[in-house]
Amino acid sequence: MKDKKAPSLNQRIRGDIEGRILSGEWAPGFRIPYEHELMAQYACSRMTVNKVLTALAESGMIERRRRAGSFVARQPPHLEQVALEIPDIALAVNGRGHRYGFQLLERQQRRADPAVPEELRLVGEGELLAMRCLHLADGRPLALERRLINPGAVPETLAVDFSAHAPGSWLLQNVSWTRGQHRISAVAATAAEAALLDVPVGTACLVIDRQTWRGETPITWVRQKFLGDAYDLVARFAPGAKI
Repeated sequence: MKDKKAPSLNQRIRGDIEGRILSGEWAPGFRIPYEHELMAQYACSRMTVNKVLTALAESGMIERRRRAGSFVARQPPHLEQVALEIPDIALAVNGRGHRYGFQLLERQQRRADPAVPEELRLVGEGELLAMRCLHLADGRPLALERRLINPGAVPETLAVDFSAHAPGSWLLQNVSWTRGQHRISAVAATAAEAALLDVPVGTACLVIDRQTWRGETPITWVRQKFLGDAYDLVARFAPGAKI
């Protein structure tokens, strides 16, 4: 696999601001440094700073007020907490002493299919980025992935070479999210899926459907089908913990 590129200056500035907001360091209503202050801090142009702040405003994380500056947006009171972490499959595989691999099977930039509910929920009738991927461990298939990305929320994804970067890993490293939802089920591998996973038809698979949002803006929807004997879900809790 190719070495991952360092984040661009735009991504670094946006990541720094998002990190302070999501960590609570910059609370709702906090005034973000003025454009000239960010220009001095990052030694960049006004155009670069303005592009970052515009993207953050469009995502709902900040509010830009004429002549007053930019402020951390006040989020709606019904934000949910994700019950499970979102794993980086590459890190998880490597962390267990195996060699991670990845294949991009298909990539399309197209309009949403009105007959597919998850596409309509993500972008309405707009455009999306659709991909099919195969994850491997030690050269053997581990999981199939179907991923949809909302380029309106993350426009930089249109320029990323996802044949070199697994989309899930890239999103976790470059895009912040505030809310997520998992749906877990089990299915038997179809003939087409079994061929890609190199297993008999009907092999049990664990399925995770996941969607993430930033504020009220959908970011991505993904369906991952893992070989049933190769993936565990573990939840840790304690007596008296709040749900």
